[in-house]
Amino acid sequence: MPQDTSSTAMPLSAKTEAPRRSAGAPDWSRQGWRTRPRVQMPDYPDAAPLNAVEAQLSRFPPLVFAGEARRLKAHLADAAAGRAFLLQGGDCAESFAEFSADNIRDTFKVMLQMAVVLTWGAQMPVVKVGRMAGQFAKPRSAPTEVMGGVELPSYRGDIINGFDFTDAARVPDPQRMLQAYTQAAASLNLLRAFSTGGYADIHRVQSWIADFTGGPEAAEYRAIADRISDAMAFMQAAGVSSETAHELGTVEFYTSHEALLLEYEEALARIDSTTGLPVAGSGHMLWIGDRTRQPDGAHVEFLRGVQNPIGLKCGPSISEDDLKRLIATLNPTNEAGRLTLIARFGAGKVGDHLPRLIRTVQAEGANVLWCCDPMHGNTIKAASGYKTRQFDQVLREVREFFAVHAAEGSVPGGVHFEMTGQDVTECTGGVRAVTDEDLSSRYHTACDPRLNASQSLELAFLVAEELRARRTGTPVGLRDAV
Repeated sequence: MPQDTSSTAMPLSAKTEAPRRSAGAPDWSRQGWRTRPRVQMPDYPDAAPLNAVEAQLSRFPPLVFAGEARRLKAHLADAAAGRAFLLQGGDCAESFAEFSADNIRDTFKVMLQMAVVLTWGAQMPVVKVGRMAGQFAKPRSAPTEVMGGVELPSYRGDIINGFDFTDAARVPDPQRMLQAYTQAAASLNLLRAFSTGGYADIHRVQSWIADFTGGPEAAEYRAIADRISDAMAFMQAAGVSSETAHELGTVEFYTSHEALLLEYEEALARIDSTTGLPVAGSGHMLWIGDRTRQPDGAHVEFLRGVQNPIGLKCGPSISEDDLKRLIATLNPTNEAGRLTLIARFGAGKVGDHLPRLIRTVQAEGANVLWCCDPMHGNTIKAASGYKTRQFDQVLREVREFFAVHAAEGSVPGGVHFEMTGQDVTECTGGVRAVTDEDLSSRYHTACDPRLNASQSLELAFLVAEELRARRTGTPVGLRDAV
């Protein structure tokens, strides 16, 4: 986790009126989103408690620093240019009940393993961004849900309302924002310690990878693990170790989440004292979802004014005209690393949509980072009634993403997974062969199904093969395309 103490971030209300507007977006103010159409946000029953929570959050320290966000933006610019690769992953929706140091550690651990394998395949740095320390709100396909003949408001994430199917739990409660802030702060504290305290040493991570490939079911990945081990042994013999090279013992780890609950985001926005520009203090990178990307909507209006790197989910319904408007609104100066387009179409549909979007971006001369989200377009309902995702369909969408970029001459710059370090049974398939019948045994997600630790690492091996093939011009070798 990068550390930045060179620039303090001041509450937007702590300065005079002039600095409340951005030099980069002079017509922007932090409250401007409130005049725009809003979707996927709760209607709180009482304004007074909401106003009190917002005022309290506005006095709290920011969770991240402006210098950290700028550093991530520089790394994402490298990924957009093909000099690095983005790995973004974590929970679909963070839970208050499941919050623990062990869960944070286990997800962080798996992401480190994935990053090392991807580094081997790409032969370039991997930018590690967790869906952590802020991913508490979720858009829903319907405002209500029915269970046992009873209809109640949908669960929208722990920062908004409760998961229990009761009238009381489903009422939006602004006090939940304070608990979300506290949990995010604790998560960031632990992630910073893991990142710099020796836990992330590359030799330790390499031994974890060897553990995964030790069983017979993962034998096809053992050759790659052996090559990584050989490289580590060579470096050690040459005197390059975490004791002699600081970079081998620490990592930079960033956080991200969907900026859905704008009252929370506004309250944590700050003025960067180095640049005088607004910055979102809730996370290093924020993204706009496929359901909230209306060019004239509240979410686009708020995020256009903060200086953090921004993601934009692009599903099958996005038009070329809307994409051009969104690019112009969110990145008017065409800054490298500012805008990541996160494609999520579904296996078998990438070729129907991604080429037209790539050509639109190329025609505009826009600086964007292309990232593949193979999760959200591949959710199905199993015969058992559980929502799930099939491993081979996730892999298929990743491969289609790489194939389209190869055909269009553009850069496939990253991947975006919903995953966890826990041994859950939420997605089917993979070398451990989770079946539909297994789903009920360890199905813990509050919203969408996640890849477990084994499936996540296996997918990293397969993506690494795609990266190696792109780099060397040789065919993918581990598994035939699905």
